Amino acid sequence: MSARTEDAARANRIDTVDAVVVGAGFAGLYAVYKLRSLGLTVRGIETAAGVGGTWYWNRYPGARCDVESVDYSYSFSPELEQEWNWSEKYATQPEILAYINHVADRFDLRDHFLFETRVTSAELDEESLRWEVRTDRGDVLTAQYCIFATGALSTANMPNIPGRESFSGDTHHTGHWPHEGVDFTGKKVGVIGTGSSGIQSIPLIAEQADHLYVFQRSANYSVPAGNMSWDDEMRRAIKAGYAERRRLSRESGGGSPYNAHPKSALEVSEEERRAAYEERWKLGGVLFAKTFPDQTRTDAANATAREFAEQKIRRLVDDPAIAEKLIPNDHPIGTKRIVTDTHYFETYNRPNVTLVDLKETPIESITRSGITTTDTEYTLDTLVFATGFDAMTGALDRMRIVGRAGVSLAECWSEGPKTYLGVGVPGFPNMFVVTGPGSPSVLANMVLGAEQHIDWIAACIEHLWENDYDAIEATVPATDRWVEHCRELASTTLFPLANSWYMGANIPGKPRVFMPYIGGFGAYGKILAEVADEGFRGFDFCRSRTRLADRVG
Repeated sequence: MSARTEDAARANRIDTVDAVVVGAGFAGLYAVYKLRSLGLTVRGIETAAGVGGTWYWNRYPGARCDVESVDYSYSFSPELEQEWNWSEKYATQPEILAYINHVADRFDLRDHFLFETRVTSAELDEESLRWEVRTDRGDVLTAQYCIFATGALSTANMPNIPGRESFSGDTHHTGHWPHEGVDFTGKKVGVIGTGSSGIQSIPLIAEQADHLYVFQRSANYSVPAGNMSWDDEMRRAIKAGYAERRRLSRESGGGSPYNAHPKSALEVSEEERRAAYEERWKLGGVLFAKTFPDQTRTDAANATAREFAEQKIRRLVDDPAIAEKLIPNDHPIGTKRIVTDTHYFETYNRPNVTLVDLKETPIESITRSGITTTDTEYTLDTLVFATGFDAMTGALDRMRIVGRAGVSLAECWSEGPKTYLGVGVPGFPNMFVVTGPGSPSVLANMVLGAEQHIDWIAACIEHLWENDYDAIEATVPATDRWVEHCRELASTTLFPLANSWYMGANIPGKPRVFMPYIGGFGAYGKILAEVADEGFRGFDFCRSRTRLADRVG
């Protein structure tokens, strides 16, 4: 059957299921697994040709997780924990994707998904309180529950630079990397962006390229990954202590088994403070940002971390002038996500690497042959956009999601996302967002965050069954209080001072709102448990008009 014939056949039928899950990353796979275990019929929908979510698309050189592999993994199956062997402390994209595929096959999840299929709309039928979901391949599905597991970093951001389409060479975005890879040998390459994908890919591109030009929009803090291979002895020790490791992770601020120093950065001696920073620097990854509890709360405490990191950068970069350009001066350290790198700063010691500071000489246009700045023109063979994502809300914004009274989610969120607990939205009954705005989301371990949300959603559905309700819906007062609570928490920190993607600042026209819940993963988990224990406080429960009419009849 041809693709066109298959699409026509799909368009002529309506599938009725209990739940639709949008996305086949870590969250989507677990949602299908968990809801299926309740006895629900579930249909997943995924744009990609396979499972993996972010890790399906982000295949750029050096792509690696900044949470330790043994933590950035599912906890729902002790057998899975014991049988899978991670090879490194910080897993690369290929290994993470291999793990996700193993999970999909081991638990027979793949057949529940429609792949290479994009959701175009999801509309509520107010009579039946069911969702009608449509796709770009003509599918129409109706479901009682609609779960958006679309990921926080899944919608690539392509900057609107004049002349972008005129470039005659090869163009790639790190968020949509060719599966066959890219050969930079002998090429003059330009990379725009020094966020996570830029910092991770630049060292490897530099090893191949004839010359690499790094177009830095804003400098970023990065910490060496401190990566290492796991041997059998290390793996046995980790597996033996997995239960305790998971407990510590769930109680921590970031979903990993590490907590901040018990004292303020300013309460300890300089010697003790430097030792603490050095320990976290050696651990690698984002943990450096959480060395002390007040590190991102006061300028004085933050200055101690900033000074330590800047000294490291100056030691790693041979040219003092280049080192200064690589040191951020526009945000407190940790208020933009600290990157995990492998020899990033040392790359600027190579003779075939040129740093172009766009704050000094902005890009005027992209031309047929390269990039023109206010200073000069750079002739390029290949252009790489390492320009990140429309974070947290991007995927949802690109679907037509319509709730009560024909009001769209885009309208409700026109001034910034408003959720209750990062899961529910008033006016959208039985619609759940996984690790969305208003939850710890990108500030924590996303895998444990997905499990946390989906387990809670499953308990919520069971509560509906036990009390003979058809739908659950966040109330406006509870949502308003939660949004204000999240705002107040963020305002006690330095995070709102940075023009970060946490704030939506990388997307023109996007409301400037600090989107994650910043109170900590463990604290948030306790709130979820309390809400559930109190009969899902802050939510309304109702029966559909269709069912009520049937009863009257």
